[in-house]
Amino acid sequence: MTLFFFVVSLELKRELVLGELRDRKAATLPLIAAIGGMVVPALIYILLLGQHEGGTGWGVVMATDTAFVIGSLALFGSSIPPSLRILLVALAVFDDVGSIAVVAIVYAETLNPVAVGSAILAIGLTSLCARAGIRSLAVYVGLGVFLWLALDASGIHATLAGVILGVMTPARAWVGDERLRRILDKLLAYPEGEHWSGNTQDRRDLKNAGRAVSEALSPLERLEIALHPWIAFTILPLFALANAGVTLSLGELDGLIVVAIVSGLAFGKPLGILLFIWMALRLRVATLSADLNWRFLMGGAFLSGIGFTMSLFIAELAFAESLTSSAKAGVFAGSAVAASFGLALLAFAASQRRPISPD
Repeated sequence: MTLFFFVVSLELKRELVLGELRDRKAATLPLIAAIGGMVVPALIYILLLGQHEGGTGWGVVMATDTAFVIGSLALFGSSIPPSLRILLVALAVFDDVGSIAVVAIVYAETLNPVAVGSAILAIGLTSLCARAGIRSLAVYVGLGVFLWLALDASGIHATLAGVILGVMTPARAWVGDERLRRILDKLLAYPEGEHWSGNTQDRRDLKNAGRAVSEALSPLERLEIALHPWIAFTILPLFALANAGVTLSLGELDGLIVVAIVSGLAFGKPLGILLFIWMALRLRVATLSADLNWRFLMGGAFLSGIGFTMSLFIAELAFAESLTSSAKAGVFAGSAVAASFGLALLAFAASQRRPISPD
């Protein structure tokens, strides 16, 4: 899961530095929506459970499963506005980062000051290496492992290491487009023939060109491309399978916990997102894309109630072993209800959408 949060942080930083969210106003709406989608369901959960034994598990209803949201949107192809995908993906990423911050702060154990100091040292050394232009992957892997071990020993949940390292990863390429063109033009100027062997200037230029092509992608982009398939097709499925066991005997489930989680994910989550979007628009601190309407926003808000992987992850930390099955049952039921409403609303909104004129 540390690698999962590392990739999530890479995606967020890429969008903020290079992508659609590099404009401050464009980033404001999903950020505000994500805050609403975390605060409102947590409040509903707390109000329903009060002093109940599972009352501390409110973090479960704050989470959004980014992979499921993206997969659900993919079912509609071009029939939904591209701006809705950008909004929901950004919202889900903000949500994931917020959720892991809650895990690190709320569900942390007693802090070990020596280990915390070691973690700060690891972060400082990583920053120094980046500023010094060190590009060795082995150096950063070693520092990352050191940071993970320090956080694990500190009492702060070690998955926070992924968030920290993802945010620190450089988003700018070492070799710009103009410099890359000059290097490649130099190669193209060589005459045809077998002159790429031996310790010659031609061969050195060829090797430099290979490095330049590699460095034309930023470290952030290269890591994201390399890790994304492993996260999507290996780590997340294995995690979901390992945590999917639920006791089917209804007599052993705590009904109040199940109801609180279903209410938070399936209804509190969309309510908070839509309410905070409405307030942001009314206060004019954010703007809505012209191709979006409230039908699409409602469908997207319900899809954000699919907690699944993230919610299961937090449930393992937040609940006593005797209540874990109840929490998992609530996560499955709440995610299923949220997905059903979201897909139905998006299907209706897509059917009502006017086709875009080719002109």
